[in-house]
Amino acid sequence: MSATTSAIGDKVKLHLLTKLCVVTLLAASTVGAMASDKLQEILDKGQLTVGVKSDIPPWGMREPSGKIGGFEIDVVDEFARRLSQKYGKKISVNLVPVVASNRMEFLQQGRTDMMIATMSDKPERHKIVGIVYPGYYASGVAVYAFPSARITSWASIKDRKICAIQGAWYNKDFGVKNGAEIVAFKGVPEVGAALLDGRCSGWLYDTAFVPKWASEPEKWKDLTIATPVEEVIPWVASVRIEDKDTAFGKELSDTFIDMHKSGWFIEREKKYNVEPSAWLAKMAEDCRKAAPSCASNVKVK
Repeated sequence: MSATTSAIGDKVKLHLLTKLCVVTLLAASTVGAMASDKLQEILDKGQLTVGVKSDIPPWGMREPSGKIGGFEIDVVDEFARRLSQKYGKKISVNLVPVVASNRMEFLQQGRTDMMIATMSDKPERHKIVGIVYPGYYASGVAVYAFPSARITSWASIKDRKICAIQGAWYNKDFGVKNGAEIVAFKGVPEVGAALLDGRCSGWLYDTAFVPKWASEPEKWKDLTIATPVEEVIPWVASVRIEDKDTAFGKELSDTFIDMHKSGWFIEREKKYNVEPSAWLAKMAEDCRKAAPSCASNVKVK
């Protein structure tokens, strides 16, 4: 190959490489612009679409009117109210019922703008959705059972049929690993029916379950936490990964920090007659002191 031919080849390669870099930069800037526009998109539509639970009272539940209400729905309404007040435009809320097995999927698909649906903060979930700090509640994991089941420890669920919710992270970590036969259902109503019918010896669930809020609470009055409580983990709200480090993610994070400082979450706990949470009380103090546990993880680019 002659020196001239080699020089021409190098120029062609340089030209192609330059074009490739330009295309890559344009694509990146387009994606960045789309992500940063999520807040503006919500403001333009005048609507915030949120994935919420509708079958876990008092966090998300169907009211007699058919409307979805509860602790987490109050959080969504307050966030929308604050956005409306700050930007001078009414933001309505569109609630989309989700369950553990599809709540992240709906967010990924763009069917919701954000999700607040009793989701625990687990490392693997950060790869799927944009988890925003700080969290807004926390719960542990345990097995609920009636005294007749004679479940008194994690060891005592070995070879027993234990009800659970599809997609819950603790099904494997605390059910299968303790030798239980997990019988998974889509939602709480199905689990409740199976437990009351005797198809399961117990229910592997998180400790945020409040029997007094269940339908026909008299049937649940003897249900107790039968095993030690394990892994108290914060609940977190989420947006799409590409929306986390944007103005939208920052608004959500800043709102939660302020709600902790003011004791807003603690007031909702009282409203729904939930046992006082030591985690919430500590977070209120930490946020007032600007402690690391209350820091935002949103870095607007």
